[in-house]
Amino acid sequence: MTNLDPIPARLAALKTTPTPELKQQWRELFESEPPAFNRRYLESRLAYRIQELAYGGLKPETVKRLEALGEQLDGGNITTRRIRADLKPIAGTRLPREWQGVEYIVTVTADGFEWQGRPYKSLSAIARAITGTRWNGWVFFGLKNHRGRT
Repeated sequence: MTNLDPIPARLAALKTTPTPELKQQWRELFESEPPAFNRRYLESRLAYRIQELAYGGLKPETVKRLEALGEQLDGGNITTRRIRADLKPIAGTRLPREWQGVEYIVTVTADGFEWQGRPYKSLSAIARAITGTRWNGWVFFGLKNHRGRT
C-alpha cells in the first residue's frame, strides 16, 4: 500500500468549498480573521498556506532577495509597498469613459495616469476635471462598483 500525498486533493477541494468554510479554514491556518478580499484571493492564499505548512516556506535567502527587489522597484517607499499591486491596472492600459455623449480615454502610466497629454496622480482628479464635480475616480472609470468592491 502506498501513501498518497493528501495535499493535492485538499487544494482541489478549495474550488468547491463554500465561502464560509474557506473563511473558517483561514482562521485555522492563519490564526487571524480573513481579509475582505474576493473568493479567488482566499482560495489562492489558502492553497499557498496549505502547501507552505506541508512542504515548508521560502528559504530565508529567497525572502531577502525578494525584499531587495521590492525596494529596487518602489525606491524603499513603505507606502508604495503596502499598496496592493493588483489595484492599479498595468501601465499602458487605456480606460475609456463616456460622459454626456463624449468619450474620454485615460492611459495608465508607471507613476499615475495621463489624460489629454497631462499627467495626473489620481483618477479622481481626472474625473473631477471631466465632470466638474467630486467623483471617486475608480468608480467613475468602472474599476470599482459604488460599494467599493473591485
